[in-house]
Amino acid sequence: MGRRGSKARFMPGRYVFPGGAVAAEDRRKLPGESGQPIAPAATPIALPFARAALRETFEETGLILGTPGEAGLGAAGEGDALVATYRRHSLHAELSLLRFVGRAITPATSPVRFHARFFLADARHLAGELRGNGELEDLRWLPAEPGDAEPLSDVTRFMLQQALAHWRGADEAVSLYHYVRRRPRVTRLG
Repeated sequence: MGRRGSKARFMPGRYVFPGGAVAAEDRRKLPGESGQPIAPAATPIALPFARAALRETFEETGLILGTPGEAGLGAAGEGDALVATYRRHSLHAELSLLRFVGRAITPATSPVRFHARFFLADARHLAGELRGNGELEDLRWLPAEPGDAEPLSDVTRFMLQQALAHWRGADEAVSLYHYVRRRPRVTRLG
């Protein structure tokens, strides 16, 4: 996780997961990409969201998620830093390493709106060097159960609890965290 700057317009000073919007390149298959994210059958996940998770994680942390194998050649992403990093580590993007754990929608009163998807992955499948791009401060590994030691938003804390429940095998359902009349509400999706 990393801490957003104190002058950030959205969630200043809070620790957040890497992430961001789906970009045009996320609609194209990565060279050597294989698999599908793990998700309950009732909640299919569009591949651009999974690719955006891989790309944003790389851009904000310097880490890639993959399995041994060549990233392959191809026009898509040729010369792209993400693809080059996969090639340098002799890995390919394996989307089945991602487990979809939930969605969240910001309240209508938020200065920045998002409709985010959250994924869980085993750090044993990460490669690269943990380094930031300036978007997040104090980028580091935090305890899986940070308690109140770090400033987390209610959404981040909830999704971290969801991820831990999935990791422990205690919960396979996907939840939507959203707000109704400024109050958090959780809806089970499957």
